Amino acid sequence: MAGSAVWRELRRQGFRNLLGRTHAELDLLDTGAVQSFYAREKPEYVFIAAAKVGGILANQQQPAEFIYENLQIQNNLIHGAKSAGVKKLLFLGSSCIYPRLAPQPLKEGYLLTGPLEPTNEWYATAKIAGIKMCEAYRRQYGCDFISAMPTNLYGPNDNYDLHSSHVLPAFIRKFHEARLAQAPTVTCWGTGAPLREFLFSDDLARACVFLMQHYSEEKFINVGCGSEVKVFELAQLVKRIVGFQGEIIWDKSKPDGTPRKLLDSSRLFALGWKPQVDLETGIPLAYEDFSKNRNGG
Repeated sequence: MAGSAVWRELRRQGFRNLLGRTHAELDLLDTGAVQSFYAREKPEYVFIAAAKVGGILANQQQPAEFIYENLQIQNNLIHGAKSAGVKKLLFLGSSCIYPRLAPQPLKEGYLLTGPLEPTNEWYATAKIAGIKMCEAYRRQYGCDFISAMPTNLYGPNDNYDLHSSHVLPAFIRKFHEARLAQAPTVTCWGTGAPLREFLFSDDLARACVFLMQHYSEEKFINVGCGSEVKVFELAQLVKRIVGFQGEIIWDKSKPDGTPRKLLDSSRLFALGWKPQVDLETGIPLAYEDFSKNRNGG
């Protein structure tokens, strides 16, 4: 999702000499394959949007895969970029790097000040390592490697698999299938009380290109929209947009995850970037994308 959005934005801005590979074309877990790609293609600028991602269930069921695969991907790409003499690299992390009970909104300085959220600590640990790796290569080798921490993303090419997706795409699929089946109810995880911030993938892409052009600091930078919504309210919004007429049941035996997660994106906003797509606009666009690719993600 994030990578395809960055690709679209680069094309939109007129960049044409673009290099990209699907998973089938290049296995980022394969160190030799990544080294060969760098040696052959010699990219000047690298956006690292690749990662193994998933929601609470996937993180709980596959902790080993989440930490190993993400460490391997970023190790191969970051070290490979240094070896290949890449001019500039942007590493995308995740807002789950912050402590579970950190003060809100989340400032960049709160990293490593408390315990992580247990439901996604393996993924978060890998992403923290990626941030620190970029910092280390900047300090030791002078590499212009920067890191950006996006909030929860949604948009075209999202993952709609109910076992591995995040909350918003899961809602889209659940309410869509319930509407088609004329089901009387839809069951959602948790209490609905947690607060979440959501950023449309094309807004993230605009931020990534902006940062590649205007930001060069060791300290990572948050990328959010600056507003949040209760999961309960999000479910009601998706229900309305999809057109489901039934009742929502909250399964309180399932975990909520982090109680609240709002990024302080004031440093990015001060540089002159602002998001353009709100939830009322973005969710219909995401639902349209899902409807075109109905078999999931």
